[in-house]
Amino acid sequence: MARSLDGLVLAPVADQAPGQVGARTRFAYHERDGAVWADYAGGDVVRGHLVGTREGDRLDFRYVQLTSDGTTSSGHCVSTVVDLPDGRVRLDESWEWESRPGRGTSVVEQIADGVEQVTEHDG
Repeated sequence: MARSLDGLVLAPVADQAPGQVGARTRFAYHERDGAVWADYAGGDVVRGHLVGTREGDRLDFRYVQLTSDGTTSSGHCVSTVVDLPDGRVRLDESWEWESRPGRGTSVVEQIADGVEQVTEHDG
């Protein structure tokens, strides 16, 4: 099994469609006793939260987010946790919106040394 996600900061390797997570979005992950959760923000996402479970190298979670245009969206994601050769972690994700049409795949990778932090917008 890949190492714990607890305390890691991850970022998408590429932009998605407007109003979704993008290369400037940062996810601050937590993990304990099979539960995973994260706060995320950046780019078009003002604030987002995800919560779910981990079984082995498989994550299964729901997410909800507020974007800069004031809309909210929610969905479901299944991810595979992969250890990269350089010691970082990657998540290979398959997601589907539940609040609107759309589905896709994405990849997020651990920020080297966790030097970047998730920033929340005031207001």
